[in-house]
Amino acid sequence: ALMRLHVVYIWTHDSFRVGEDGPTHQPIEQEAQIRLMEHVHNHRGERSMVVLRPADGQETVAAWKFAIEEQRPVALILSRQNIKDLPGDRKKEAKKLHKGAYVVADVAKPDVLLIADGSEVSTLADAAQLLAEEGISARIISVPSEGLFRDQPKSYQESVLPVGVARYGMTSGLPINLLGLVGEKGTIHGLDHFGYSAPYTVLDEKFGYNGATVAAEVKKMLGK
Repeated sequence: ALMRLHVVYIWTHDSFRVGEDGPTHQPIEQEAQIRLMEHVHNHRGERSMVVLRPADGQETVAAWKFAIEEQRPVALILSRQNIKDLPGDRKKEAKKLHKGAYVVADVAKPDVLLIADGSEVSTLADAAQLLAEEGISARIISVPSEGLFRDQPKSYQESVLPVGVARYGMTSGLPINLLGLVGEKGTIHGLDHFGYSAPYTVLDEKFGYNGATVAAEVKKMLGK
């Protein structure tokens, strides 16, 4: 990062979901450490490194294209488990990854902004369906790189994260990973403890990484 060398790092086990091998294999704190490098600037005044955690297959393709075209170091933080593709024209929409954050699914007047990166974005999509059934409208936002997003014009940032709308974030890492986007007044569902040894499907259920939990927490946050 200091020398601005074009190095691409690929990390393939991004969270507590590699639990079959025990908690010692779960890099729950390392994403936060890696993402700090986006806040360190090089001698050209750029963010010294770009860190991307893609949300599905098409975002991963876009992330790899970005990585090989970029001149700075790039880190790709990937999930080991299968992830279903997000709704919409993914081949087209995933190209917005280079902006750091973009709207995956929208409504005319959202009651809440659902914010995540990586596999948690598909969990938010499940929750949005449940919320819609109860009359709560949600905008889903994928944020593979906060650094790239913060380098966009203010007008773009505010178009993705409008002021005055409640914010809910989900991350399989430390909650602080999303604090700058969600803010103190929002709610962040993250992992602030060591994981356990179990299949990822069991851990997801135990730790509340499912659409039903997100929907319940959003309703509580909104007072509904």
